[in-house]
Amino acid sequence: MAEDRKTFYITTPIYYPSADLHIGHTYCTVMADAMARFKRLQGYDVRFQTGTDEHGEKIQKIAEKNGISPQEYVDQVVGRIRKLWDTMEISYDDFIRTTEPRHMKRVQDIFMKMHEKGDIYKGQYEGMYCIPCESYWTKTQAPDDICPDCGRPLKAMKEDAWFFKLSKYQDQILDLLENTDFLQPVTARNEMINFVKQGLEDLNVSRSSFDWGIPVPIAENHVLYVWLDALTNYVTTLGYPDEDAPEFQKYWPAIHLVGKEIVRFHSIIWPGILMSLGAPLPEHVMGHGWILLEGGKMSKSRGNIVDPVKLIERYGIDALKYFLLREYTFGQDGLYTNEVMLNRLNYDLANDLGNLVSRTTAMIEKYCGAVVPEAGPEEGPDHDLIEMGTTTADRVAEHMDQFAFHLALEEIWKFIRRTNKYIDETEPWVLARDEADRKRLDTVMHNLAESLRIISVLVSPFICHTSEEIRKQIGVAEEPVRWEDTLRFDLMGGKTVKRGEAIFPRLDIEKELAELEEMQQKQMAEAKAKAALEAEAQGTQAAPVSSAKEAEPQAPAKEAITIDDFDKVELKVGEILSCKKHPKADRLLISQVKIGEETRQIVSGVASCHTPEEMTGKHVVVVTNLKPAKLRGERSEGMILFATNEGRYEFVTADAPDGCEVR
Repeated sequence: MAEDRKTFYITTPIYYPSADLHIGHTYCTVMADAMARFKRLQGYDVRFQTGTDEHGEKIQKIAEKNGISPQEYVDQVVGRIRKLWDTMEISYDDFIRTTEPRHMKRVQDIFMKMHEKGDIYKGQYEGMYCIPCESYWTKTQAPDDICPDCGRPLKAMKEDAWFFKLSKYQDQILDLLENTDFLQPVTARNEMINFVKQGLEDLNVSRSSFDWGIPVPIAENHVLYVWLDALTNYVTTLGYPDEDAPEFQKYWPAIHLVGKEIVRFHSIIWPGILMSLGAPLPEHVMGHGWILLEGGKMSKSRGNIVDPVKLIERYGIDALKYFLLREYTFGQDGLYTNEVMLNRLNYDLANDLGNLVSRTTAMIEKYCGAVVPEAGPEEGPDHDLIEMGTTTADRVAEHMDQFAFHLALEEIWKFIRRTNKYIDETEPWVLARDEADRKRLDTVMHNLAESLRIISVLVSPFICHTSEEIRKQIGVAEEPVRWEDTLRFDLMGGKTVKRGEAIFPRLDIEKELAELEEMQQKQMAEAKAKAALEAEAQGTQAAPVSSAKEAEPQAPAKEAITIDDFDKVELKVGEILSCKKHPKADRLLISQVKIGEETRQIVSGVASCHTPEEMTGKHVVVVTNLKPAKLRGERSEGMILFATNEGRYEFVTADAPDGCEVR
């Protein structure tokens, strides 16, 4: 029965509606959406929540500058955010706004519960404050009175406030971080452990210098500050602090998906609040990295943003979702460039998947009258194809459980590439020439149709429109998409195929690059102008927009060398026989490289750009007379050469046999 299904509750941060969202916010929400869709496909009862954090001094100042009320201002921006998620077809179950009565009343009840326990007390705050970031900073954290996050000047603040005894829970929070996998990835966990060990101070949870917020129930002229207001959204929507509320009992605890800039609040402050309340802690906090542009982190206030709507209008929802999920490694920062995106769309979507769908449906129409035949006995490469097809789902699920979206998609694309290779191996166009090969041709066509059916299920949580189109073309559009059907290879006999338009037309990269550059320059100018108006409203200066040249000054030219100097470096061609991830370092890959008669282990710091599967089989150039070294405990006997291209490591490959010297 449905009520007996396992539950899964995932959240995004609630976004701050000071301005429209950019592709960085889209990245987080797309990941949460893909996970929610995946768990639903597996049969879970899923609750997926997102929303907006709408109170605070920054919002009030912007609204005043625009001559409207704060509520009117956030209503406008939130309307555009919800429209974006509708455009992206984000499958959330609840959208929480912190200005909703259902939230505001429950936050006040939470405050009183903590106060009655003795964990809330009145005091006075004096220190440095960043209005745009709504963050307090100590002198140690910001010795030059400049906000470490956004680079704007800090403002000296002194006001009465209510405080939460966060320091009381320091040991419990440290134990949580040190002895569980509550916070992931490990790099974030280690950073937060070090932060807690420096000592936690009590937390300011109210403000009295402005009034746009939830009133403190026991104090006039005080509103609840962001931590208590925003973080509690994850449980107020479930009916908490009524612990017997059906939704709370059913779905809590949640998995929180957050950007690394707010990991501290979710992994230290939020557990502290829940410990004070005596409530269960979240299952996990998952901190993802940033999508960077040349010049640094994307920022609404800097104006260096990429508008997801423009990309969707040009390339489609599925193309953008696929790129975000496939290109970036969860927990690590990644560089966005138009060229990287366009190449990913051309190679993976147009060449690999789109071409497979077109070739298969065209051949079934031509050779089989558009009806998928029954399969005959297995022979040749059939077994490998069927084995890979019916086991890929398990490997995808393993990666999804680790939030490794890029690896899950790589497993699917391995099967897509294997299916394309199967066409080349079996050569259906040759089989079609001889009636004696009819049964063999039928088997090949059946296997290709089965492969497409399985692929349509595997890709459905990530690119659902593409899944629907594939299923339409292979004649199963009216049938339910079921995860368990990926384990079978015998469902397509008798289905009628109808070839459609190419699902991903090939792009003219040079033309697209030029048009995207022009479009984004215009967007940036508009965003900078808007940011300047906001900064004026807040009484601050807009943060500077750095160009690539400003952010990265040209390095001085290296000293010229002689041929004798160059001759000291021994370069040879090597073949990467196998590759795996370093067990102790996310950025490192360990390769076994055959160089003539010997095989060496070489460690390379390129995991942010390449998977072990992409490394394997490459013929590369290796520095072979480099002194061996240990990198995080693994011996490295040489160096593989890569070219750097806009922050990405590109292979330097060679056609010569391994062992050949490079001169």
